[in-house]
Amino acid sequence: EIPIFITNDFFSEASVKSSNIFLSDKYFLLNIWSSWCLPCRQEHPHLMNLNLNNKLNIIGMNYKDNRKNAENFLKELGNPYEEIFIDPEGIIAIEWGAYGVPESFLIYNNKIIKKYIGPLNQQLTDEINLFIK
Repeated sequence: EIPIFITNDFFSEASVKSSNIFLSDKYFLLNIWSSWCLPCRQEHPHLMNLNLNNKLNIIGMNYKDNRKNAENFLKELGNPYEEIFIDPEGIIAIEWGAYGVPESFLIYNNKIIKKYIGPLNQQLTDEINLFIK
């Protein structure tokens, strides 16, 4: 089961409950990222590529970041995320068992199918696309 959490939406700052986001019968990729994280920058084109697969909803969790820097990161590299949560203290990431950034979790029916530690690359992108055929 995935952890249930309440946090704020990155853009609207409205309160968001995770159980309203991760719906059943859909594939989600939760991606924990930060603007200061160099490997996040390296994996970003792969997220943009995965975003082209309409069977996958990519959710971002912005981790211990400065809001303005995070906005600039997305302006520069593009926004692959359907929604973005903020995790200013890194507490939610700990609940997910994440050790750092980037980490990604492939989710289906409220279960974590696969955890990816470190940046996604082409091989992992292909693997994710195969999972959600």
